Amino acid sequence: MTDAGSGGRPVVGFVGLGSMGGALAANLVAAGHEVVAFDPAGPERVPSGAAGAGGVAEVAGRAEVVVLSLPDGAASHQVAERIAGRSPRRVTRVVDTSTIGVAAARQVAALLAGAGIGYVDAPVSGGVAGARARTIAVMFAGSDDDCTAVGPVLAGLSDRCRRVGARPGLAQALKLANNFLSATALIATSEAVAFGTAAGLDMATMLDVLNAASGQNTATSDKFPHHVLTGRYAAGFANTLMAKDVALYLEAVGEVGRTPVVAPVTARLWKQFAAAEAGADFTRIYPFVRGG
Repeated sequence: MTDAGSGGRPVVGFVGLGSMGGALAANLVAAGHEVVAFDPAGPERVPSGAAGAGGVAEVAGRAEVVVLSLPDGAASHQVAERIAGRSPRRVTRVVDTSTIGVAAARQVAALLAGAGIGYVDAPVSGGVAGARARTIAVMFAGSDDDCTAVGPVLAGLSDRCRRVGARPGLAQALKLANNFLSATALIATSEAVAFGTAAGLDMATMLDVLNAASGQNTATSDKFPHHVLTGRYAAGFANTLMAKDVALYLEAVGEVGRTPVVAPVTARLWKQFAAAEAGADFTRIYPFVRGG
């Protein structure tokens, strides 16, 4: 027997209620799931409609499926250890929406498997606004049984979920490739726009033309119009996290025997930006690249 939430569905646990995790947990509540949530920063982060828990062990004792939204692989591994060490526990599967890298995902999957717990690697892309709008991309990988079992939970997170592989780590590989492209596009667009405005072009005019031409990318169509041109710089993703993701991509490229060409330059610039303005919104790469 398992504890059932509203409508007979299993209780869903959630660990990590930052900007992204809080939005995803709220989506689960809105989708009709009974949610028990925890964040070490305090109970004030628990979204309306969810029950607060006193720690990871309590979440593992009350929920059948636990969703993680954590900053890095070390955090995911630590939480997985606590879940696996909980006795008695009700959790049978973990869904990890964190971006932690291929090797870390496989390590966490092995740790949980040793305790008889399934693991679905499910990083997300689309920002906090995308999470709130349920348009965020959830790419997930895991065994047939595990993916089927957590299907309703994934559907509760977003309307855009896509299975990309049968073993944990493959979704991480796709997420790292995605973030490398996003990071590179944002740097390249920053340099191009800085050049254009220095030459006398209007930024809004540049963006209108670029978005109707072959230079269009997510930076020209989203980040620049909504955060750079407006001066908001509030996309909700820290430069330190982007620097971490690009570094993970570099590591993963080496692990599969490839030689990166563009990535070392991208990684160096994001590392420099993160060191200069730690924690800044990642769209502030534009004034950093511009030099003012």
